[in-house]
Amino acid sequence: MQTPPVESPPGPPRTRTVRHVTWVLTLCSALLLTLVAVEWHPLIAMDDDIAGTTHRWAVDEPGVTQAMRVLTDWVWDTWTMRLLCAVVVLWLWLRRDDRWTAVWLGMTCLLGSLLQQALKAAVDRPRPVWPDPVDSAHYAAFPSGHAMTATFVCGLLAWLVHQHGAPRGARLAALAVAAVSVIGVGVTRVWLGVHWATDVIGGWLLGALVVALAVLIHRRRHP
Repeated sequence: MQTPPVESPPGPPRTRTVRHVTWVLTLCSALLLTLVAVEWHPLIAMDDDIAGTTHRWAVDEPGVTQAMRVLTDWVWDTWTMRLLCAVVVLWLWLRRDDRWTAVWLGMTCLLGSLLQQALKAAVDRPRPVWPDPVDSAHYAAFPSGHAMTATFVCGLLAWLVHQHGAPRGARLAALAVAAVSVIGVGVTRVWLGVHWATDVIGGWLLGALVVALAVLIHRRRHP
């Protein structure tokens, strides 16, 4: 009597969910990148409308604009995020003795930053130009480096808080801080007139894609 072949068990449900999310983020990121690169008129018109409206608000509300500058230049700056990532890398290496995760986190943030700069150079999208600017920025516009960096740094750190079995209150607090930071930094970049709205959306999508890919790699090493 022959024994029926045994099928390989399916992957863990959470891993399959992350794979599905990764594919969706990849498709959405590629679509937006293509539309920006070919300067699809409806998208450009939407960016112009949003930018014109928010710039008028920024000029009319100098107090709010100054607060936005402080948030974007200090609290949610890309170097602030990278410094936060470096601190967590050292904590994982020295206090938790989890050197693989420390290297994984550091390499993910490094590669995410390199990807961001490579895409900026490849797309080479001009930033908004105003006769009365309220702020300035360098390099190309797409994707927003602030939005992308905040997304993958905050996303990875919130995921690590969950992975290390923190209490429910701490997990919810980490998730709330991450969400406020990611959304808030995107708002500051558009308000200050240094990015188009689709630059920020692209940064969010690509940052989330970096997180999803990193989580898949981590789970292969630590299932």
